Amino acid sequence: MLAFSHGNAAAFDELFARYHQPIFAFFRRRTVDLSRAEELSQETFIAVIRAASRYAPRALFRTYLYAIALKILRADRRKTAFRSFFFAPHSATDSVGGTAKNSDEILWLRQAVARLDAIEREVLLLREFEQLSYVEIADVLKLPLNTVRSRLFRARFALRELLEPSPATNSVPLGELS
Repeated sequence: MLAFSHGNAAAFDELFARYHQPIFAFFRRRTVDLSRAEELSQETFIAVIRAASRYAPRALFRTYLYAIALKILRADRRKTAFRSFFFAPHSATDSVGGTAKNSDEILWLRQAVARLDAIEREVLLLREFEQLSYVEIADVLKLPLNTVRSRLFRARFALRELLEPSPATNSVPLGELS
């Protein structure tokens, strides 16, 4: 990134080749629409290009990149919520999403993850899917390191509770619980 910020265009090609797939996967796990995940990935790299002149290596580039991706995701969610509120007030949208191609297990897992507290969900996704270190997660989310550890513990515990069938639910998937 330093080379790119000093005008080396080939350095950006290397960054894109190395990080495009992980960033796309980051968005793919958080959005339903494959094309939207690709658009958000592209927006992330456009933001990197625009911020290149201001780049200061305070953390790993990967941490910097995921922080940008998270900001773009949050902005997209705000825009989507705003649009759905004003332009489609009577349509029920499924925040978890899914298509006919998804298996029941994937839908069940997505529904369980969606029921987690927002911060705990992000900590869990950043750790388990993006494989960021605790320190990187703390930098991305601007949380103390011990908070990341405790939130991750709580998220894993809550997810385990949501996914384990209980006698009361009689193994009914989460979507059928009221």
